[in-house]
Amino acid sequence: MTTSEHSGPRRPHDRRPTLEAVAARAGVSRATVSRVVNGGTGVRDAVRERVRRAVDELGYVPNSAARSLVTRRTGAVAVVIGEPETRVFSDPFFGRQLRGISRELSAADTQLLLLFVQDRDDHDRIGRYLAAGHVDGALMFSLHGGDPLPAMAERCRLPTVYGGRPGWPGADRAPRPLFVDTDNRDGARQAVRHLLDRGRRRIAVITGPLDQTSALDRLDGYRDALGAADPDPRLIADGRFTAEGGERAMARLLAAAPDLDAVFVCSDLMASGALRTLRAQGRRVPGDVSVVGYDDLEPAAWADPPLTTVRQDVEEMGRLMARLLLRRLGTGGEAGEELAPVITAARLVVRESS
Repeated sequence: MTTSEHSGPRRPHDRRPTLEAVAARAGVSRATVSRVVNGGTGVRDAVRERVRRAVDELGYVPNSAARSLVTRRTGAVAVVIGEPETRVFSDPFFGRQLRGISRELSAADTQLLLLFVQDRDDHDRIGRYLAAGHVDGALMFSLHGGDPLPAMAERCRLPTVYGGRPGWPGADRAPRPLFVDTDNRDGARQAVRHLLDRGRRRIAVITGPLDQTSALDRLDGYRDALGAADPDPRLIADGRFTAEGGERAMARLLAAAPDLDAVFVCSDLMASGALRTLRAQGRRVPGDVSVVGYDDLEPAAWADPPLTTVRQDVEEMGRLMARLLLRRLGTGGEAGEELAPVITAARLVVRESS
């Protein structure tokens, strides 16, 4: 039998099967094969099945560069996190959110490109990348006040969904940016009301950076629950959403207000640092100081004592962000459907720390 007559499995060095080869195997035109592999319409089910069978039999893999010329799509989405990579990889919040995003994009056969903001010089680099057409859309979260990336995305008309309520000037004008967030203000109210119900009266708060809307909303919820527009400034400290920041903030609070009997900490990671400081200074939790965190990530249940916290479903929020962007791109949902921001509920989970 000659080489041309060999009908066994293709070897790694064999030529890659072409669109024309698939068309010949399926008995259809090249244009029909192109429509099937690129997700086009107007092909009968029986013909579509024949083409798919030919694709499987030949091991045909679409040329992504050629396909993008036809569809004007790259099949990729940028995930932009407004934090340095050291912060991202040390905080389980980001891992949970990325897991939700990744699972949703993978199910839609869409690639994820991860971009970090190490410093301000990265804004221009990321902006140029997004404007160059390398991705079909972007997911942005953990942005800080004054971040130029939303304006860059708007200028190049890049479909974008944000994690967290947008807080930049003009974000409340129509059309409103698409975003996914939890009800941070209500979650904070639940936390502080719980401490009040436990008889606590000198309640401090450790916030995140106040150039982020999540931190501002949680501080506002703290004020709501206390019924004070201007609570004692000695009871407020910024922990930067890090464990070390929570440790330092707790030390500042104890020095400024040694009679405090509770603290609402606006993230579980900061709460872990606050608990370390309280132990080091001989304060019993919850006997001397009750502690409530925010997030309800896995380490909250492992803390000593186990941490009362406000639960937000971080992984689901990542899924919702990706799902909203895919619908915006027309790869999920109904054509022409009206899309709106999504705000998920927060729920208090009571454990031994309060």
